[in-house]
Amino acid sequence: MIGKLFRKNCETCGSGLPAGASSRALFSKPHLIALAGNPNTGKSTVFNALTGLRQHTGNWAGKTVARAEGRFTHTGENYRLVDLPGTYSLLSASTDEEIARDFILFGEPDCTVVVVDATALERNLNLVFQVMEITSKIVVCVNLLDEARRKGIDVDLDRLSGELGVPVVGTIAGSGKGLDRLVETIAAVVHGQLTPSPRPPAPPEAASGPVEDLVQRIRALYPDLQNARWIAYRLIEGDYRIRQALLSGELASLHAAESGEAAS
Repeated sequence: MIGKLFRKNCETCGSGLPAGASSRALFSKPHLIALAGNPNTGKSTVFNALTGLRQHTGNWAGKTVARAEGRFTHTGENYRLVDLPGTYSLLSASTDEEIARDFILFGEPDCTVVVVDATALERNLNLVFQVMEITSKIVVCVNLLDEARRKGIDVDLDRLSGELGVPVVGTIAGSGKGLDRLVETIAAVVHGQLTPSPRPPAPPEAASGPVEDLVQRIRALYPDLQNARWIAYRLIEGDYRIRQALLSGELASLHAAESGEAAS
């Protein structure tokens, strides 16, 4: 399915593995990691720091939007990192938003990292909450901690993690600080050693009735869907792509495929 949405990776590209990397990392299927975030959060700096020269660029299939992806290794395993377009939301109001939303939903990454600016958490958390509605496999990377300290802002990462229900890692990507911890946290989520339990905010009281009614209807049709509430929001907002994916069974098949892979 993902091949229909996204351009096939270059099969002639080098493995990008550092000298001495194990053959297991060379031949094993890489874990797929999505990198999301608002513009100007240092997301590209995080991407470059993790992948180094082991990256390549192109365009998203059928789009003029640049696509960058790269690889990194951790404890002998290969990780494929896809740098999504910088967006403020996933409401598919623009091409960038549509690409980011579709990749997180239909690309089925093993983990989605959302990079946020430590100096503008309130604004950036809007995207975090929207990603939470799609997937529970999420890590929040609070970047630019040095800028925050210069502005007198002290971010309580442990408390933020507790409030959000997902792992939170602080970084200063420009100097590499915190990136080792970020990679370890990504790996822990991928392997189930950390199980995020996202706590997105409740809908406004006026909308809660229609949302709950629609969620129940969706779950009656597709009881295994894990993101029924997010789908309900999108249907209420008239998202044609999601409506078609729900009616065709495409969304349900995604969960069935994921469950089958987990069982195997």
